[in-house]
Amino acid sequence: MELDELKAGWNVLNNRLAESEVVNMRLVREMISLKTRSAYDGVCRHNYYNLIVCVLIICGVFPYVYINTPIKTFSFMVVEAVLVIGLIPMVQKLSLLSRFNLDGKRCNELQGLVLRYKKVCHQESVWVIALVAIAMVAFYISELFFNDQVNYAFSSRALLPLGLSLLTFGLSFMLAQWQRRRHSRQLQEIEQGLQELKEFENQ
Repeated sequence: MELDELKAGWNVLNNRLAESEVVNMRLVREMISLKTRSAYDGVCRHNYYNLIVCVLIICGVFPYVYINTPIKTFSFMVVEAVLVIGLIPMVQKLSLLSRFNLDGKRCNELQGLVLRYKKVCHQESVWVIALVAIAMVAFYISELFFNDQVNYAFSSRALLPLGLSLLTFGLSFMLAQWQRRRHSRQLQEIEQGLQELKEFENQ
């Protein structure tokens, strides 16, 4: 009788232990999923912010500058064209992110999407920089050599706008570097989370 009771008690303990392990594994998986989803949301916000800023510049800021300053039409069109082309990788990245479904897709598929996203980011950093450099050269050549409505001769009055321009570029560069580091960290968190979730799939 005592042996039967001991066996029954042992079986109950084993069942409770198994249930506890299942619950703990489920909690760990949910924590990893939440962390991965939080990093994914951060990457999405980063891309939406960049897209909104670019659209505002294309549709509002630079047209306003063009209307209120004697910038040549060719110069305006060059800058606008480069800004519009710069939207292409942003749309590609948002398209990839829209397909990132942590609950409905396997980790292998999600890892493939992340790799494609990183590839688009790398391509963007290469050819967008080249486009911006070409656009700046074309803009300044157009303005300095062909715009007769503006006197670009250097004077002390040019120091203030030049200084403000350099300050703006400096602050923009610092903000961009901070965003880039944060973006890279969030991507690493997503990749690490997917790798950990993949181990749960294989169990």
